[in-house]
Amino acid sequence: MWVVLIALTWHFRNLYLYSSPWAWLPAGVLFFLGTYVYLRAGSGFSFKQLGGVPELYPQSGSQRLITAGIRRRVRHPLYLAHFLEMLAWSLGSGLVVCFGLTAFALVTGGLMIRAEDAELERRFGAAFQEYRARVPGVIPRMRNV
Repeated sequence: MWVVLIALTWHFRNLYLYSSPWAWLPAGVLFFLGTYVYLRAGSGFSFKQLGGVPELYPQSGSQRLITAGIRRRVRHPLYLAHFLEMLAWSLGSGLVVCFGLTAFALVTGGLMIRAEDAELERRFGAAFQEYRARVPGVIPRMRNV
């Protein structure tokens, strides 16, 4: 996959939309926010849980729907953190390839979120339906929950 991705983007590696050292200021804010969200999303989770092992081997133990912490504000914080980091690289570098890969990540991330939500609904039923109705998928609401 990485070889194919490099081959597809190689031609655009030096193509800039703009080049400005000032662009790294908002990028720095996004890097900070992305790192903060990554840390909050991983709090209380093992590497196996973050890697999706319980979903691959559901018989390996009990599972519960986590709705505390950052997940009170957003259902998919890892996707949010990933997007913030990719957007930071895009804004800071001004590289066309970064913006293209960020757009690709938005599309594929949206598809993955839909699939994950469907799987969570099958696994947790009404509890997940209520959670999904209450908590946004990726972009948190700015009101108190």
